[in-house]
Amino acid sequence: MVQLYSPTPILRIFDEEKALEFYVGFLGFTVNWDHRLEDNFPLYMEVARDGCTLHLSEHHGDCCPGGAVRIETVGIEDYQEQLSKSGYKYAKPGLEEMPWDTKEMTINGPFGNRLVFFARKDS
Repeated sequence: MVQLYSPTPILRIFDEEKALEFYVGFLGFTVNWDHRLEDNFPLYMEVARDGCTLHLSEHHGDCCPGGAVRIETVGIEDYQEQLSKSGYKYAKPGLEEMPWDTKEMTINGPFGNRLVFFARKDS
C-alpha cells in the first residue's frame, strides 16, 4: 500500500533573527525545533502553525532563495486583518479575488520566498 502525506517545504533563510521576526513574530508560527551541527554552523529549524509546517534552512545546498509556497487557509479575512494590524513594517498584505475561485493573500518574506495564503470560495 502506498500513502502520501502533505509535503514539508524547505525555505532558505539567511538570518535567524529576521526569520524569527517574520515567521514567528509576524505570521504567528511556533518553533517546533531547531538544529545546528556545531556552534557557528548554519541553522535548520521547523516552524508550524495549525496544520502548516515549514522547514527553514541556512544551509546552502538545501534550497534556493525565491521559493513559493501555497498554504490553504480557513479564516483568511481574519488572518489578513490580524497581519495588517500587527505593526510589522515590511509587509502590509491585502486580499485578492482570483478568477480560479480563490481569495489570496501573497506575502514576500525577507529572504525572497513567497507565501501565498489562499481560501477556496466554496469553503
